[in-house]
Amino acid sequence: ANTSVSKEPPKNQLQGIINLYTQGQYQETLDKGFQLLKEFPRSINLYNIIGVANKSLGKLEEAIQAYTKAISIKADYAEAYNNMGIALQEQGKLDEALEAYKKALSIKPDFAEAYNNMGVTLKDQGTLDEALEAYKKALSIKPTYAEAYNNIGISLKDQDKPGEAMEAYNKALSIKADYAEAYWNLSGTVEDIS
Repeated sequence: ANTSVSKEPPKNQLQGIINLYTQGQYQETLDKGFQLLKEFPRSINLYNIIGVANKSLGKLEEAIQAYTKAISIKADYAEAYNNMGIALQEQGKLDEALEAYKKALSIKPDFAEAYNNMGVTLKDQGTLDEALEAYKKALSIKPTYAEAYNNIGISLKDQDKPGEAMEAYNKALSIKADYAEAYWNLSGTVEDIS
């Protein structure tokens, strides 16, 4: 094999695919991704993008296959493990999702998003204290992580601590003023208190 041949498509081609994805053109993302795979069959970036596009289309099994492929090429690909966790979580495979997040964190210990996602999975399993720990871990790495504050609020509300929940939602809004979900959660909490 010729090792001088790049495993990854040129930056501008990758950026083109990412742009399609961010514009919500998921099928186009897949088409372009598979087209480029013919030329770059060992591109971990392409497999990861194909994974997220499949997940956005609700094709969770295909998404997991793409992440698995990326990991088979690069065993320490933390992002692919994190994304795999999200897809497994949506399938309701919570234990497997947790394993994937742990794997991501063993590779990249400062991966705030993986801690946040782990928190959501723990909350879904009903272990709220552990979920809160995971969110706090995410915030210790990334103090301006609005989503983590929002998720802390949700867990505190589930623990019947509406006052503390409101504080967390307000914190999320102080970081991200246009955070619709935090506003929505905050307004829902206000009713609980009255």
